[in-house]
Amino acid sequence: MAIQVQGNSGTVVEVDGTTFRALRVTSRPVEYGALGLYRIAMLSGTMAAGMAAASEIFQARWTSATNLALIWGMSFDGFGSATAFTAGFGNMSMTIARSWSADGSGGTPATLTGNNQKLRTSMGTSLMGAIRVSTTGALGAGTKTLDAQPIAQVALSINAVANTQYLPPATVVYGNLEAGGNPTPVVLAQNEGVVVRATVPATGTWQFGVTMSWAEVTSY
Repeated sequence: MAIQVQGNSGTVVEVDGTTFRALRVTSRPVEYGALGLYRIAMLSGTMAAGMAAASEIFQARWTSATNLALIWGMSFDGFGSATAFTAGFGNMSMTIARSWSADGSGGTPATLTGNNQKLRTSMGTSLMGAIRVSTTGALGAGTKTLDAQPIAQVALSINAVANTQYLPPATVVYGNLEAGGNPTPVVLAQNEGVVVRATVPATGTWQFGVTMSWAEVTSY
């Protein structure tokens, strides 16, 4: 006996082909309601040599008490040296932060007012509390608790040659940057966030970029 499936408007669901007859579907972003979908790309300044291991270089803090942020994806948009490093290993990682009661400091803060970072003008202005990227050194940590281990990372072998590109553009370290593309986003409640930390060998000066996409929703 055939069973018909109807959508919300009463339209009957269709199938493709005559062999497998797979259900015909259209992928769409998460239901954001009166909130929205957002994406940001930030570029550091020239990072000075001698930065401490596991220094914070990118921070995003969610502060809304009633809504959630879904981090769909993050990429490192290149990482290259201007002055040669001492040869060795490096690492860039993404870690979840919890109990984040005071913003970090330093670097360049993102402008999130008005239409900035919306993927459609009619979406709501972002409710993200703060996003910042390093300029010449590590960011101030603020007050928060980082998880014991990262949820994503890139390990690097770094040589002692100036003007070297160590990461190609759009090196995805978490999820899918298109909103809704990753079935398991990082779900942030009030005073939670994500942090990128870096460890590099001595002597080198360097620059990096970070791109992050997220949705803001009332429930998930």
